[in-house]
Amino acid sequence: MKLFVGMDVSLEKSALCVLSEHGEVVKEAEVACEPEAIGAFLCALAGEVALIGLEAGPLSQWLHRALTEAGF
Repeated sequence: MKLFVGMDVSLEKSALCVLSEHGEVVKEAEVACEPEAIGAFLCALAGEVALIGLEAGPLSQWLHRALTEAGF
């Protein structure tokens, strides 16, 4: 199943909402705003992460780079 992830980035924690390809909410969580923690969350999902949407802003630039380098 393809999954689509939306992220609201803040200094300490990021809120993640995972939707199925049918638009159903699969999972919601708050994780530490660190690439390793977010990567672990994404890898534990039951499905293929097709797309990740991050809010635009200075807090998401370094996170985008790190997640891209990690293969997301």
